[in-house]
Amino acid sequence: METKWLILSAILTVIAYLLGSIPSSLWVGRLFYHTDVRDAGSGNAGATNTIRVLGWKAGLPVFLLDILKGWLALQLVQIYPEGTLPQTTLHTMQLILAMAAVTGHIFPIFAGFRGGKGVATTVGVGFAVFPIPTLIVFGIFILTLLITRYVSISSLVGGISFPILVLVFFQPLTTPQLILSLLVALFIPLTHISNIRRLLKGEESKFLGKKKKEENDDDK
Repeated sequence: METKWLILSAILTVIAYLLGSIPSSLWVGRLFYHTDVRDAGSGNAGATNTIRVLGWKAGLPVFLLDILKGWLALQLVQIYPEGTLPQTTLHTMQLILAMAAVTGHIFPIFAGFRGGKGVATTVGVGFAVFPIPTLIVFGIFILTLLITRYVSISSLVGGISFPILVLVFFQPLTTPQLILSLLVALFIPLTHISNIRRLLKGEESKFLGKKKKEENDDDK
């Protein structure tokens, strides 16, 4: 890759991180409710905790904005002139942008590096690259949530099923795209380790249900 494209790629990666760092839950909470959602509930700056603390009217816009962050970050590859880079290189850049955006959500520079768990932003990434598999996963998430009422279980089931659905519904698949789908399946369980521990102990809180001994932190 030429130096000018390497420089552009580095700039776009920073922009993707900054997009991911937009603290939508904090802005909505402070602007309309004069509340920092990190001071209540699970303490995470995510859509789930926003819904838990401030209700659906606040949480739904946060959820959609967090999805939009991930989707917009992946659209940055459109800046490269058509035919400039090989398709596999562009897909590799999408992988890098996805990681940058999700990292921004988890460790947002605009919010003292205290963010959410990145699930909604990952959904946005999925819609940008794998729209049909992501839509199916979203349906699986909702169905699992209705059955179990655990956001953590729903996120785990959706994340683990993602690469399988990508393989089934998205072909041909380049190596960077395959890696991206597998990273999603790895990323979701890693960010929900504490939830898994509470599930095993029977201490996990159900979504909008009666709280257990510890606060849930399965936020998006």
